[in-house]
Amino acid sequence: MNKPELSSSLAEEDNAQMTGSGCVANAWLVLPDQVIRGAVHFRDGLIMDITEGTSVPTGAIDAAGDYVIPGMIELHTDNLERHIKPRPKVDWPHKPALLAHDAELAGCGITTVFDALRIGSFTERQTHYGEYARTLADELLALRGDGFLRISHMLHLRAELCSETLMEELAKFDPSDRVRLISLMDHTPGQRQFRDMTQFRAYWQGKYGLSDPAYEAMVVKLKALQLDVGARHEAAAVAEAARIGATLASHDDTTAAQVSHSSELGVRLAEFPTTVEAARACSELEIATIMGAPNLIRGGSHSGNVSAAELAKEGLIDILSSDYVPAGLIQGAFILAEMWKDLPRAIATVSAGPAGAVGLADRGRIAPTLRADLVRVGMAGDVPMIRATFCKGNRVA
Repeated sequence: MNKPELSSSLAEEDNAQMTGSGCVANAWLVLPDQVIRGAVHFRDGLIMDITEGTSVPTGAIDAAGDYVIPGMIELHTDNLERHIKPRPKVDWPHKPALLAHDAELAGCGITTVFDALRIGSFTERQTHYGEYARTLADELLALRGDGFLRISHMLHLRAELCSETLMEELAKFDPSDRVRLISLMDHTPGQRQFRDMTQFRAYWQGKYGLSDPAYEAMVVKLKALQLDVGARHEAAAVAEAARIGATLASHDDTTAAQVSHSSELGVRLAEFPTTVEAARACSELEIATIMGAPNLIRGGSHSGNVSAAELAKEGLIDILSSDYVPAGLIQGAFILAEMWKDLPRAIATVSAGPAGAVGLADRGRIAPTLRADLVRVGMAGDVPMIRATFCKGNRVA
């Protein structure tokens, strides 16, 4: 599979972040293909050396037999939206919401996040489907530029094909905005994630308190929009991804035909395929599959789609996402490690896998010359616990 290259402008921008030097020793280091007892030495934000043994050099952090894994990389998370809208119709002040989101991810062992922002709205006043992405992106990038964020933030634009303002909103972004991922979202009722209309009704009426007439009117409107603008919006989003320099992802592919269409568009990452059929088609077409850790932890999809455990048993998961529970990412990785009896392979689903899928060649593994993005993980019985997080060698949690 052809991987996108890390852009030089992005690498230079990341080099401006605060860096640190030090050593974490006497740890079980989870390397790409093995687990060894040893130490990882880093200077000026980069990994310099890996040594074996239990000795603890002067000034080093004694991990006392804890695991040390690469900093986790989150490609799809609704966590930022949860912070700015903790309840329906509640708009929380954005700066404290952004800072709280950043701190929460650092505490969960995530060192690189692709903050998911919906693009595409309705022109009529609807509090749950209004435009917000450009404003929030500006606030996020300003905080980053001023050095207030602990971890590395990039943008993931979720292009809602079934909307009225998609093209206008996409046009407001350019390559300087750190947009590294654009996903094609089609939430038209009756297909993909919401093939089951009972589940669709429960979701919308439960979350937004819609009356029966309001719900029925919304369904009619969404289906009409999909027929009117769906294909045009899809083509525009694909073109914008190329203009901005972002990896292109599909969302909720259900059939092999949908996966084949995604491949023809240039999609290299499939978010949450809803069936085994779709996941197998992704594997055959060398499209990396991403599944939600909450699905794995809970034992099934909240929308009634295929379970992540079933796909894991078939070897059809390449990447895990915390989706809507940041703390679920490390837990999901250790569940996969137990299922597969292979800790390095499992950890790769939250580190090297996502890094490779979006062309981040400078992180995702514990290896010399790469970023010193590291996480110390202890075990509370069978539950992994984040003890410390380092981003470019700087302890951030």
